[in-house]
Amino acid sequence: GRSPPPLASLSQVLRLERNRRTAIVFPLQRLARYLAPGTDTARFRLFQPGLAALQRAEALFTASRHHPIDYVSSAVRMDHAPPPALPEVCFIGRSNVGKSSLIRALFSLSPEVEVRVSKTPGHTKKMNFFKVGKYFTLVDMPGYGYRAPQDFVEMVEAYLQERRNLKRTFLLVDGVVGLQKTDHIAVDMLEEFGIPYVMVLTKIDRASRGLLLQNVLTIQEFVKEKTQGCFPQLFLVSSLQFSGVHLLRCFVAHVTGNLTTVEAN
Repeated sequence: GRSPPPLASLSQVLRLERNRRTAIVFPLQRLARYLAPGTDTARFRLFQPGLAALQRAEALFTASRHHPIDYVSSAVRMDHAPPPALPEVCFIGRSNVGKSSLIRALFSLSPEVEVRVSKTPGHTKKMNFFKVGKYFTLVDMPGYGYRAPQDFVEMVEAYLQERRNLKRTFLLVDGVVGLQKTDHIAVDMLEEFGIPYVMVLTKIDRASRGLLLQNVLTIQEFVKEKTQGCFPQLFLVSSLQFSGVHLLRCFVAHVTGNLTTVEAN
């Protein structure tokens, strides 16, 4: 198997100087420093786990003989999906938003887990299920928008409405371009079905600080004013630099019931 990239593990991140460490683990908080004085930053730190919780989450995402992490199966219809035995999270987003790259980054400490990352947008045509030991399942959904599968809407709507073990949906938004028309359609669908979801801004390494801050504030305002089911805190990630990946692992562990409340605070 491949060896994990630098900064994929917390032990490597903890060796960095403090500012760099904060930028990797809590990129949103690092960004908050550049806001105008007096700006309310409560929504920047709603989920702020300590080191023990981050380490627990990392252990969940690290495969071992007694804790296998496996690609289980793919499905184009709900009757092909594996039984809903474990708590589940799913990742959805526009084609080319960096979904498969992010899932690969989450599983980077288990290099034997095969997450296909395509150079061609719209490559994921099926729902791909990954089982994380006996703890939870992570689902990579087909991208919407450009080159989405024809039966995308039927597949995804059926999944969101019928999957009783679904604990949280992660809606990925490109951190460079912000919310697009197709993202608003996805938000409307999640809101209509009453599905709890989280917005994750991807590719933050490609955006200038000013642009990223502008997109964050615009999307936060949208979440506050226009949504009911979205978690108020945004999650910022870079699959290349591992910014936000450790925190996102921790949030997945939290929503699937694999962190105690004390650890999550």
